[in-house]
Amino acid sequence: MNTAAMPRPTPPLHSLRPLRRRHFNRLLAAVYASAILSLFYHHILKLLHSTTLVSFFVSFLLFISDVVLAYMWSTTQAFHMNPVHRQVFPENLQKVLDRKDFPAMDIFICTADPFKEPPINVVNTALSVMAYDYPTEKLSVYVSDDGGSELTMFAFMEAAKFGKQWVPFCRENNITDRCPNAFFTSNYALNPNTMEIKMMYERMKTKVEGAVERGKVKEEYICSEEEGQVVSQYRTKDFSPQNHPSVIQVLLNSKTDVDSTGVAMPNLIYVSREKSNNIPHNFKAGALNVLLRVSASMTNSPIVLTLDCDMYSNDPLTAQKALCYLPNRSNRPNCGYVQFPQRFYGLNNADIYASEYKRLFRIHSIGMDGLNGPSYVGTGCFFLRRVFFGAPSLYVEPETPELAPDHIVDKPINSREVLSLAHHVAGCNYENRTNWGSKMGFRYGSLVEDYYTGYRLQSEGWQSIFCDPSRPAFLGSVPISFNDALNQNKRWYIGLLEMGFSRYSPSTFGIRAIGVLMGQCYAYYAFSAIWSFPITIYAFLPSLALLQGIPIFPKVYQPSFYLYAFLFLVAYGQDCVDFISAQSTFQRWWSDQRMWVIRALSPFVFGTIEFVMKRLGLPTHEFIVTSKVMDAELSRRYDEGMFEFGVASPMLVPLGTAAILNLMAFLGGLVVILKERSFGGFFIQMFIAGFGVINSLPFYEAMVLRRDSGRMPTKITFTCALLVGLLYGIASFVLKI
Repeated sequence: MNTAAMPRPTPPLHSLRPLRRRHFNRLLAAVYASAILSLFYHHILKLLHSTTLVSFFVSFLLFISDVVLAYMWSTTQAFHMNPVHRQVFPENLQKVLDRKDFPAMDIFICTADPFKEPPINVVNTALSVMAYDYPTEKLSVYVSDDGGSELTMFAFMEAAKFGKQWVPFCRENNITDRCPNAFFTSNYALNPNTMEIKMMYERMKTKVEGAVERGKVKEEYICSEEEGQVVSQYRTKDFSPQNHPSVIQVLLNSKTDVDSTGVAMPNLIYVSREKSNNIPHNFKAGALNVLLRVSASMTNSPIVLTLDCDMYSNDPLTAQKALCYLPNRSNRPNCGYVQFPQRFYGLNNADIYASEYKRLFRIHSIGMDGLNGPSYVGTGCFFLRRVFFGAPSLYVEPETPELAPDHIVDKPINSREVLSLAHHVAGCNYENRTNWGSKMGFRYGSLVEDYYTGYRLQSEGWQSIFCDPSRPAFLGSVPISFNDALNQNKRWYIGLLEMGFSRYSPSTFGIRAIGVLMGQCYAYYAFSAIWSFPITIYAFLPSLALLQGIPIFPKVYQPSFYLYAFLFLVAYGQDCVDFISAQSTFQRWWSDQRMWVIRALSPFVFGTIEFVMKRLGLPTHEFIVTSKVMDAELSRRYDEGMFEFGVASPMLVPLGTAAILNLMAFLGGLVVILKERSFGGFFIQMFIAGFGVINSLPFYEAMVLRRDSGRMPTKITFTCALLVGLLYGIASFVLKI
């Protein structure tokens, strides 16, 4: 055999390894399911032997609660059936593909409010991807400003100037942290070049933050007649964030703009879609669809990256890692997108609000990756543009031929023809009677447009890849206010319920379209709000019964007691092991399980109520942007691990009520046990109350001990105490009938 004539093997771009624990997970699921069936048998016997209406009602509530818990447990098992681990080898990419053949990329960054999402943070995100280790002439960054603000426009005019110094600085010095703010807060090397570029950054930052503080751009900051004309668009009497024409501004053009070393700069385009008070608009999904159309008319790159405004690039090789799978380099024939996990900076040691979302972004994602691939989580996702135009085998033709994914743009991006088309497709009337939002683009119909879009794409036959490199590809900020964290969750779960009870429900349509396991994965999130029912029952009913000295669970020496103990310990134990094995700590797992209970008692409940109100056509709150502004005192308390209450929100009432009730029940239970000398009959109720007390320690501190502005508002504490008294009075009357 002539070995010299044999072709050289192609170096691998990625690898796939199923995790060995999948076998244990499957066995444990079978055993646990048997235990659940035994628990149901116990519940049915208890219902049949109930001697009073009250005992029957209590047993029935506990039975229904356990049925809901069992259903939600069954949905979680889909994530455990085939978890996989991938590794990517970007160092081999240039052995397979010349840099000149790298496909062009369009990068979408969305912002909506310059006062809640500081423009300097959005600028840092944009600069971090403009400085990718990628041919700059093949990068186009599109910034969607849904707030229609001159402050954001001004920030990016300044970013365009600074970028001409920053991009070559990163390239020549092989900088890894290519987000300016991240670099200048790290241990960077002190030299004249670095100090000069830092001074440039500080001057830009001072201008941008000063403009935001004043709410207006100072005239002396406008350096040319062209800049003055750009800013003047926002100062007409009819211009407002909710009523204005489309604004599209080419701030950098790779064909004409070069950096300080003479190398082409990436395209940088500012987009603010047209809005009208008389025409409703979809929120982030609508803004993303405008970016899809505007970018198609200007550059039409085959790959699209979506980024949240505060989620900056933490690795200059991320785009190359995505190319190891896209296009047509994965082991999935219909791979339409590569999802990187959301990772965060600035978390305190305990992650008190569980903002890491370890389950959603990592644990569950590796489980879905072993099936059809992870869901789209709204940021850090590289798409093939083709996925937004129908199923792999069913292409949907756009109404405007120039928007087709295979259309080649042969005119300059700032030419009259291109800009005219871009303004046309950014109009608020453009989508009328079209397929946008239903069969094309990002999908409408849910506040969680990311989850819904990923689900619909996979239902059409597209698959995805989860890429989780050791160095986080992107890093974002987290809410450091408890109220912001609760509101963010409420908004998510309204959107999830909208999808769960739509014609595309994963429990019906999803199972038919993508199979039982993937359908269950999506159902877990779609119906997460129903956790509120069993958690609320277990947070209140056992404690109320304990205060009355009435046992409602098996005694310690009864066989069914060990069934409860097994179900609790295994569920919590497996969750803890999964969490810690995903590079976390026991302390953060504890915070996560506490926040799971908190979410079930508050944002899940309020999200469900608001969802029902929307279904009934009743008025509800509008979309609320989570604040990204960092207050110094609030940040200090967050870093110290203190919950930030402060705001007298109704969502604190059920949490405070449950905290006070569980403490009263635990102390009252001790009295009952000492008086009746019957610990075995109340062990489970004492355990539940005690578990609630331990989880509620931050609430007791905020109600009684703290005097800072982040303490629990007195009005909320008083309301909770009154409700506990009312519940106790009702229980005293009902449970003793």
